[in-house]
Amino acid sequence: MKDLKSCKILVTPTSYGSQDGSLKSDLEKIVGEVIYNTTGKPLKSEQLRERLVGVDGLIAGLDEIDRKALEAVPDLKVIARYGVGYNNVDLEAASKQGIIVTNTPGANAISVAELTVALILNLLRPIIPAVRGTKEGEWPRFKGFSLAGKTIGLLGLGAIGKETAKRLVGFGCKILAYDVYPDEKFAAEHQIKMSLLEDMLARSDIISLHLPGTPETKEIVNAEFLKKMKTGAWLVNTARGDLIKEEDLVQALQTGKLRGAALDVYPQEPPGKENPLLALNQVITTPHMGAHSDSATNAMGRMALDECLRVLSGKKPKYQIN
Repeated sequence: MKDLKSCKILVTPTSYGSQDGSLKSDLEKIVGEVIYNTTGKPLKSEQLRERLVGVDGLIAGLDEIDRKALEAVPDLKVIARYGVGYNNVDLEAASKQGIIVTNTPGANAISVAELTVALILNLLRPIIPAVRGTKEGEWPRFKGFSLAGKTIGLLGLGAIGKETAKRLVGFGCKILAYDVYPDEKFAAEHQIKMSLLEDMLARSDIISLHLPGTPETKEIVNAEFLKKMKTGAWLVNTARGDLIKEEDLVQALQTGKLRGAALDVYPQEPPGKENPLLALNQVITTPHMGAHSDSATNAMGRMALDECLRVLSGKKPKYQIN
């Protein structure tokens, strides 16, 4: 265990401390040296490897933290993920080198749930083209759909799924949910019906994804999955980009099997102009902004900071994932 004043920390999330100025000042007062990611985007493996030399703690965003990035950094003791996901971290390599990996569960749940509801509303009511047309001097007439009475299927009922469900109930929706570990008590308290996956897909007007990114969930939304969905339904993904096999989603949208989709996450980020999903008018795309609210960034930043300092000071972290 080193004295915190002799510790060096790398902070890579570009939004870290953007809402709460005390985060950076607190960190800089406690440790000896703090280095920030000034590139404006997540670091690739080689970039990260260069910056990790001599670093004791990493407060990490969506950087490529693979074996190559970790193999030459013997001083690193902790990777404190700024967020809940960790599929971009090679946990096996980290564990082999004795590096503790933590995350911030629940910190961004409300923020992501709010964006999920916003995307659903924008799918059903064409707000974006209506705004564009009105600003251009037109007076467009669009036919939308009411959210009241719609059946919403939540694939995953963890922290974010639960917060999403609580908000949708107020719109008069019928909520179905599928989760490998169903919380029957929560479901009963919030008028949610736990369902079999195939039944939920067949009955839901809107499917919203709230699963972690794991080998088991990778490309779970594929041609077979989409075929089982209700014709004319909508799909929303504010969870993980690799849950969806993008070419199969494109086909489902182009053939009319799905009426539309809203995506905040992608297998490759940024997705690139050549991605066919970006060219479809029935698809709403946002730049992985689910956690980018004042409350979420403050909570994630504070939790990641606390976890990093706990490990460096020789204490057991609260949210270790390896």
